[in-house]
Amino acid sequence: MIAPVVTVFVRHSADCPRKGDEFYKSCKCPKHLRWSHAGKQYRKSAKTRSWASAEQSKKRVEAAFDVNANPAKAAASATPETSKTLDAAIELFIASKRTQGITAGVISKFVRELGRLSDFMSKRSKYFPAEIGQDDLEAFRSGWPEFYPSSFTRSRVQNRLREFLRYCYEAKWLDRIPKLSAIKVEEPPTLPLSDAEYNKLVKKIPEEFKDAVKAKKLRALVQLMRHSGLAIRDAVTLEREELQWDAKKKLHRIVTKRQKTGTHVSVLMPADVARELLDVLNGNPRYLFWTGNGKESSVVTFWQHDMRRLFRAAGFPEGHPHQLRDTFAVSLLEKGVPLEEVSKLLGHTSIKTTEDSYAQWVQARQDRLDSLVVATWKGKKK
Repeated sequence: MIAPVVTVFVRHSADCPRKGDEFYKSCKCPKHLRWSHAGKQYRKSAKTRSWASAEQSKKRVEAAFDVNANPAKAAASATPETSKTLDAAIELFIASKRTQGITAGVISKFVRELGRLSDFMSKRSKYFPAEIGQDDLEAFRSGWPEFYPSSFTRSRVQNRLREFLRYCYEAKWLDRIPKLSAIKVEEPPTLPLSDAEYNKLVKKIPEEFKDAVKAKKLRALVQLMRHSGLAIRDAVTLEREELQWDAKKKLHRIVTKRQKTGTHVSVLMPADVARELLDVLNGNPRYLFWTGNGKESSVVTFWQHDMRRLFRAAGFPEGHPHQLRDTFAVSLLEKGVPLEEVSKLLGHTSIKTTEDSYAQWVQARQDRLDSLVVATWKGKKK
């Protein structure tokens, strides 16, 4: 790694007679450092009013970038904070995650969230993992509601942040892992729609969305999620080739992988729903609902916005697209499909996830089975 040229300069106070000369050494105004590296501009307080002390800070920063040029010299002058820049640590962490077979969707979340951490720390003139303190993380976390309105999402973001901090700690770039209090998930779980609620939702589409093409696509998307159990990201980015004709069953089926877990999913579609999906045209030969333009996260947000608008118009102000997935799961459980099979259709990696989400409907199914057993007793001869 080539060491950048680090410059010491002065930020004069308003009443300093030398304020026109940023390289004047003898005044008592705060000294700072600046440098360029990998296309980025850095500024950092030297935390001193002495030019000589600032020069020592300059040497430590240069040593941080020059570990390959002279390892022995760097080791002698390096402090814990000079072992690796924060951006370099993030880059190595992301690379290690990619080797673990994590899906592209999750990798993009790490990149986006840790990029925000880097920008936040840079504004505080901190550029090394060892400079991350408890107060920094608390201040960083205070801005999350702006980016992540859901407390559940914030909790997941914090878990990913902890993974990065532990990685830095194990690499000895961080002396200790700052503790962050748990984020209380306040949102109640989503609930399935009744048949009447679902029919009301579908009926409202052409009334709320006057553009016939838009209404047609939204109806197809709603039908897809209700009858496949796909989460909205998987549904919006569904590829045309993943809607396959099953010659044996004489029906179409969805064959895909969940982006969140990478789990294989194969679900038969009702004939009328398949026809709606085949009739969706968006100018892209690969995707059903996505034109292929822009970022994947942007197009998902776009459809989420329309879905929430639809729920509100149908009289469900707290409605959520995930309720369509819930409706798919519960409709199967209520018809006696074993929990293990429902878990597979949902693409869950663990049956415990399915149990945690749908335990009450599993119990309802058991109650009905118990009632059938009891009913046989009444007809038993004495």
